[in-house]
Amino acid sequence: MKNLIVYYSYGGNTEQIAKIIQSQIGGDLCPIHTVNPYTGNYDEVVDQGQREVNKGYKPEITYPVTDFSSYDNIIIGSPVWWYTIAPAVSSFIAKNDFSGKRIYPYITNAGWRGHALKDLSAGCKGAQVMDGLNVEFSDHSLRTPECKIIDWTHSIS
Repeated sequence: MKNLIVYYSYGGNTEQIAKIIQSQIGGDLCPIHTVNPYTGNYDEVVDQGQREVNKGYKPEITYPVTDFSSYDNIIIGSPVWWYTIAPAVSSFIAKNDFSGKRIYPYITNAGWRGHALKDLSAGCKGAQVMDGLNVEFSDHSLRTPECKIIDWTHSIS
């Protein structure tokens, strides 16, 4: 089975989990980037993120893999922004057809997961969406035991 690990990471936490997943199952890393990066201090970015989520805004994005035909499993990671997935991940999901693929979603957050896993799963039309993983951080310290993340990777086949 060939794995693709797609993620958006503003502060580095979601990327950290992507790398743990890759170390366990192999596969290609595919970071999502916004064409216009978020700028300003933390509070300004949080305010901008809230406005974007409330409007359903999908920013223009780039990512290094554009042909998913050779991948069996697509692991998609997103930080939680205002109880849902980050707008960049919404853009990625909206731009791609995941028909016939197995999607393994994961989210990172500080304890407020909201409906992010449900939203990520619902956006992957035509895919077989597997059980997701919720990963909690306190600032940049992993609060979810790493063994729980590793155990979840064993479900990826």
